[in-house]
Amino acid sequence: MFWTPGKSYFLLAVIAYGLSMVYSVFLWRKGLRRDDRINYGILLVGLGLHTYSMVLRGFSLQHCPVNNIYEAISFVIWTIVAVYAVVGLMPRLRFLGVFASPIVFVMGVFAMMRGLDPVYKDKPIFQSDLSSVHGALSLLSYGAFGLACVAGLMYLTQEHDLKFNKFRAVLSLMPAIDRLEKIMNGLLIAGFILFTCGFAISLVLLNQQFHTWFTLDIKLIWSLVVWVIYFSLLVMRGRFAQPGRRFAWGAVASFIFISLTFWGINPLSAAHNF
Repeated sequence: MFWTPGKSYFLLAVIAYGLSMVYSVFLWRKGLRRDDRINYGILLVGLGLHTYSMVLRGFSLQHCPVNNIYEAISFVIWTIVAVYAVVGLMPRLRFLGVFASPIVFVMGVFAMMRGLDPVYKDKPIFQSDLSSVHGALSLLSYGAFGLACVAGLMYLTQEHDLKFNKFRAVLSLMPAIDRLEKIMNGLLIAGFILFTCGFAISLVLLNQQFHTWFTLDIKLIWSLVVWVIYFSLLVMRGRFAQPGRRFAWGAVASFIFISLTFWGINPLSAAHNF
């Protein structure tokens, strides 16, 4: 059976994210000159439905629901929207939702695809507590990277308006471009720390299972590539004063790389399917 516990509420949450995306188009056409309280409220409704979906799922499994691709995507989406719900309490940062809603909607639609949420005959075989910590830290880091991507898109939009449509930039309610840069930098640092901790734990787990600290497992190599990408981005920003525009493009491109490769890499990993 495809319809597992909590999936109906997740579908409703995805619909709410889709409504937010449609309303975001309206805000964009208006030049982002309106305080998007309605959009913020729609995303809060989606977050409530999404949270209830995860709670139902967790109680049905009697464990934190992060054990397959569907659950991983759901957790990342929830992290992005939950963090937005907090930062959105500041009116000048609510426009993160305009850029975040298309991302979480597309990810939500992808998560609903058949085959990403296999049905367990009894209950899934969960891994150790240390493995759960590794998974949670990694997924939280993806959420932070996703929000950094959103902040990068906002930065690029503001920069474009300042160059080619100054009147629109002046009337826009989005944060100042220097504040967006600081937000983007802070989110990338937080995501990098979380990802580094998760990656370090994965090496410990690898040693416990295979008695080695490194192997040519495709997921391990992919994780190392992601770590190097974000490390290089932060080093270039801090040490070489990388221009804000390049920094923003780096944040956007890095998350796009994660989004396009994660779902294909994970099933191919021998260590993660041991």
